[in-house]
Amino acid sequence: MEKRRYPVRKSPSIPKSDMVFGIQSVLETLRSGKEIERLLIQKDQSFPEIQQLARELGAPLSRVPPEKLDRLTRKNHQGVVCFISPVRYVPVHNVLTQVFEDGQTPLFLMLDRITDVRNFGAIARTAECAGTQALLVPFKGGSQINSDAMKTSSGALNYLPVSREGSILDTLHYLKDSGLQVIACTEKGDDSLYEVDFKLPTVIIMGSEEDGIAESLLKLADRQVRIPLAGKVESLNVSAAAAVVLYEAVRQRESK
Repeated sequence: MEKRRYPVRKSPSIPKSDMVFGIQSVLETLRSGKEIERLLIQKDQSFPEIQQLARELGAPLSRVPPEKLDRLTRKNHQGVVCFISPVRYVPVHNVLTQVFEDGQTPLFLMLDRITDVRNFGAIARTAECAGTQALLVPFKGGSQINSDAMKTSSGALNYLPVSREGSILDTLHYLKDSGLQVIACTEKGDDSLYEVDFKLPTVIIMGSEEDGIAESLLKLADRQVRIPLAGKVESLNVSAAAAVVLYEAVRQRESK
């Protein structure tokens, strides 16, 4: 399988610290058009202009107690803190259109509430090495893409298109309607991983470290598959499991 690169907008250079705080600083950061990883506002305060800009940019906004902001910085945060993302998110339909225009077979990876930043970075590294064309993450509830994620991915997140969608359920419906088979990887699956035809257009779902894949996503899966385990431990770490699944897809596509 020939490995291809897909055009991704380069992230603007950001300071060593990806955290910005204070009303004016956050406002200017939002106005600059930089990708916002998350925005935290003290829950007993209101900043209409910041909140409006956040809505227009699609930046994840959370209301938090002042103690949380105080833990992030000892300086005067004025009730608002934001984190700049080191990556630029790409709409999933843009990536899918590019893949089809290039005459390739889609291989996408969807992460349902993977919260451990090191797991996330390791998965991104494997996905990029395996030629995965898109990494799909939820708008809220997933790992923050920060400097730790970038480091753990060994820079893979600079090349791998990442799509952050408001509803991964709607995204899954869209991909299924576009002709991709949905493969859910779960230890409760009825089928073996090695029974799946990964030469078909495919989106693979990997689930949360805590409780696996959400039931709503499992219902959309064409197949629920498990990785055969011969030992006494009941499951693999999610990053190891992702590597096993992705490289089974690579093996099949190489053999084609």
